[in-house]
Amino acid sequence: MRSYVHPAPLFPTAEALRSGRQDLPTYLSEMCTRVEEVEPHVQALVPEEGRCDRLRREGNALLNAYPQPEERPPLFGVLLGVKDIFRTRDLPTRAGSLLPPEVFAGPEATVVTAFRHAGTLLLGKTVTTEFAYFEPGPTRNPHNLAHTPGGSSSGSAAAVAAGIAQLAIGTQTIGSVIRPAAFCGIVGYKPTYNRIPTEGLIYFSPSADHVGLFTQDVPGMRLAASVACQGWREDAVTQARTRRPVLGVPVGPYLSQASEEGLAAFEDQVRRLEKAGYEVRRVPALENIEEINRLHRQMIAAEFAMQHAEWFREYGHLYRPRSAALVREGREVPAEVVARAREGQRIERERVERLMDREGIDLWITPAAPGPAPEGIESTGNPIMNLPWTYMGLPAATVPAGRAANGLPLGLQCVAHWMADEALLTWIEEIAQALGPI
Repeated sequence: MRSYVHPAPLFPTAEALRSGRQDLPTYLSEMCTRVEEVEPHVQALVPEEGRCDRLRREGNALLNAYPQPEERPPLFGVLLGVKDIFRTRDLPTRAGSLLPPEVFAGPEATVVTAFRHAGTLLLGKTVTTEFAYFEPGPTRNPHNLAHTPGGSSSGSAAAVAAGIAQLAIGTQTIGSVIRPAAFCGIVGYKPTYNRIPTEGLIYFSPSADHVGLFTQDVPGMRLAASVACQGWREDAVTQARTRRPVLGVPVGPYLSQASEEGLAAFEDQVRRLEKAGYEVRRVPALENIEEINRLHRQMIAAEFAMQHAEWFREYGHLYRPRSAALVREGREVPAEVVARAREGQRIERERVERLMDREGIDLWITPAAPGPAPEGIESTGNPIMNLPWTYMGLPAATVPAGRAANGLPLGLQCVAHWMADEALLTWIEEIAQALGPI
């Protein structure tokens, strides 16, 4: 099976474009050729007529606005993929659905505007599962087209892995950034809850939705996060570089949710990190994972039903079966259960952070998914390994961490303290190096 993976790290690309060492028109021409070669197979992008003509026009306008390299913004000319549940000023939003795009119209998403101001060019909308739930789109895994790229940020992860975008935006309500990044062998980052603004997003569950990012490289992710995150602190990056983190393994029922193959691979990853000099502490944690799983799912189902109430009344016949079933399920969740679930987010976060402080843990490490990407594209895989960290709103990232027996990538998930995003994205660079290339 042919691989459609192609190197396109963000950090060196941005440096080359900003400095002028890489000519922007030439770069855009090369990228358009790459899109034409890859897209018929991977199908990461929402179709757009005249995409490359638009990119050339916008590239010329960007060059005219910033003729001098020293005045160029940090992401000058970088191609950005935007999950099709974010509003943009120039492309329609369909949320992976059959609903008329007019119902989703509104001001451009804050994160998209921030990246435009930083110099990115919008490659296009990336494919999402319907309403960011479980009804898949046509996107395939660039490593092996017979397998899912994960979801719901399917197109964003696949576009970055295939090298047609250096940066892509996604969302995570359960595991929709970390899981597809792991399946596609790239870096995925879910920030502390609300650290990247969510305005302009077609919400799934406002209490759980996180805006996340995809790149091929950790330095590129840190650069992108410095643009997207509110209150980014370079001094925190500098401070994190002064020491190695202590790693924690949350032993118990949470970890046992991974597959036998996934757990064996994880133990090998832990051994490699210990061999590289990391201190790893195994600590019982998340013993109440079944309750956390249940509360999170009830909360997001109820909030999904609330968000879709008006649309479903008018366009319910256009919803695919799993999305329609979630609306109906969410309607049945009692208000007191939703309130308890929302309060539980704070309670569980404080409990886990107290445990981290008591045990001297800087980062939790876990499998990024139960195992490698499943075969077929009818399912996007199980997000269960990501759920508790999303529920608690803690910052998480995944880095490539070897391959499964079938040759597909595996990822290592790293989770930090609340608002410790800068440290997380600094520490995972050396962790990724210790784990080696996939």
